[in-house]
Amino acid sequence: MTRRRDGWGAERTTALAIAGSLALALGSLAGGGAPASAATPALTLVTAATYDVVPAAHKVHVTVLVTATNHMTNTITKSYYFQTAYLSVLPGTKGFRLTSPGIHPSVSVSAHNATDTLLKLGFGTRLGAGKSLALTLVFDLPDPGGAPDRPVRISPSIVSFSAWAFATAATPGSSVTVRFPAGYNVTVGRGPLAGPSTDSAGRQVWTSGALASPLTFIADLSADLPGDYQHTTITATIGSATAEVDLRSWSDDPAWRDRVGGLLRQGLPVLGADIGLAWPIDGQLAVQEALVRNTGGYAGLFDPQTQEVQISYTASSGVVLHEAAHAWFNGRLVADRWAAEAFASYYASLAATQLKLKITNPTLTNGLRAVAFPLNAWGPVGSDSATAESYGYAASFAFAQAVAQRAGQAGLQAVWAKAAAGDGAYQPPNGASEPTGQPPDWRSLLDLFEDTTGQSYDDLWRTWIARPEDLALLDERATARAAYAKLVSDAGSWSLPRSIRDAMRAWQFDTAMAQIAAAEQVLAQRSTLQGAAAAAGISLPPTLEQAFEGAGGLDAAAAEASAEQATLQAISDSAASDPGRSGSQAPILVAVGMVGVDPAGELAASKAAFAQGNLAAAITQASAAAGDWAGAADRGRGRLISLGLAALAVILVWRMTMLHRWRRRSGWTPIE
Repeated sequence: MTRRRDGWGAERTTALAIAGSLALALGSLAGGGAPASAATPALTLVTAATYDVVPAAHKVHVTVLVTATNHMTNTITKSYYFQTAYLSVLPGTKGFRLTSPGIHPSVSVSAHNATDTLLKLGFGTRLGAGKSLALTLVFDLPDPGGAPDRPVRISPSIVSFSAWAFATAATPGSSVTVRFPAGYNVTVGRGPLAGPSTDSAGRQVWTSGALASPLTFIADLSADLPGDYQHTTITATIGSATAEVDLRSWSDDPAWRDRVGGLLRQGLPVLGADIGLAWPIDGQLAVQEALVRNTGGYAGLFDPQTQEVQISYTASSGVVLHEAAHAWFNGRLVADRWAAEAFASYYASLAATQLKLKITNPTLTNGLRAVAFPLNAWGPVGSDSATAESYGYAASFAFAQAVAQRAGQAGLQAVWAKAAAGDGAYQPPNGASEPTGQPPDWRSLLDLFEDTTGQSYDDLWRTWIARPEDLALLDERATARAAYAKLVSDAGSWSLPRSIRDAMRAWQFDTAMAQIAAAEQVLAQRSTLQGAAAAAGISLPPTLEQAFEGAGGLDAAAAEASAEQATLQAISDSAASDPGRSGSQAPILVAVGMVGVDPAGELAASKAAFAQGNLAAAITQASAAAGDWAGAADRGRGRLISLGLAALAVILVWRMTMLHRWRRRSGWTPIE
């Protein structure tokens, strides 16, 4: 995109000062008197210049009312008069004519070059001491044709020129008036000019008023006339898609239509291939010729909401490609202006190289480096000075080049693919996407670059992007990312809780660090559980991993770990209560007590329930097994006692039965 023109302003003051000196040195002097000093000219020219814009004739018609005054004083022996004067006017002017009532003045070109035209004004009479002469000078400032960014361009669609004030050196009082036909949108740079007002003919009028220093006055004027555009449909194949562009050019500027249309046909496919993304525009992209009014930088504007690009009528090939790249790089793909401008410039440069086009990339000059500022402080279009805009474009381009060198083309494309899909950094390892729902800003773009390419870009963000108040946040980020990386390693195959990833993505590092510490505690509990489970010959259930990765939070995971630890302890305690392991009790009693119960089976059931995550059942079964083992000897003892008593009763019954039988056989009768 082209820079805003300054016209001839850099040389204008010097040229007019020379002209003023020539007016004095070459003025006719009679009677042998000496001219006045340069500080108080003997002959002064005060002018009122009116610039009438005539778009249909492709010119500005200039009328200059000149008041020439002889400030000399006659003496008794000498009379002083002037017959000529010199006046410097704009370069490229033509059709000079000088008139004055009742006399026949003349005008001729004494010298001309790229910076000014020096006119010789012949008064047609002797202008005596103490006298003034009114002259009317008229001439035209025509549109010379040629390059689209020429200083003077006058047409029904677009008007661009500079207006000067005219006078002799050190002479105040001259003025400038500029008149435009109705309907034009006019922008005035430098000057200043007050307005617009409307005259009786309906023209828009801007005025300077009387100027204290006319030779330093320059007003830059540009205007366009809203009207019908000529529509041309441009198509380009980008991958498997067809991009369609509604090219809107001014009807009197076919050169812009042909030049920009050709660049879009060639450039869009190259841009799409380099960026690595599909054509992002649904329907037609409108590309409209315009007078882009901004404070500097690139002569183009892209509005992603309306899908419309405005490209200046003076736009260079680099500008066109830059604006075309904005079809991808805008507020939908990246959030910050500097990021969109950085990579639009980068890919425009890349495409120009492939298309063998010579373009001027934004360059960081020493002057721009002197006004350097963090790109995070670069404001919206129109909010900063022209110098700040120029620095923003140049610095963002230098930044993009540095990023591209480190990431490589494949790395860049991978980042844009994730940004286009809405995927932020810190995605889970299982492949499930966690879209952020918004384009990456300066923070999430840094995360996305580092996570995607495996490279560090912290130094580039600190050098080009971060404001002083952002640096502490980058320090916190470095600490949090180191802790996060350790946690990922410690977690192994487990995914971290989303709450940690969300906090890292949002750069809420206090929250992230607190949750990372809590997660490390859960992982430490996991390690303890793994050891205890291995010792018990048990498989850990999936419930802790599920709680750790789930939405219940780390408190739920910690509670699950504690519950599993308590259950394992119960199982371990139950196993330890097996009297067969300790040998502390009489085997016969235990053996008798174990008849009809199966604590080993209950313990196995407890372990199975634990492996399935049914901790309540595991504890119930472990408690039952422990109870069976703990009461085995007592049950055995009770059973043996019961058995002995039962045997004694049987013996007594038997003996009583046998005694009764003996008595009957012997006929024994008890004595009463």
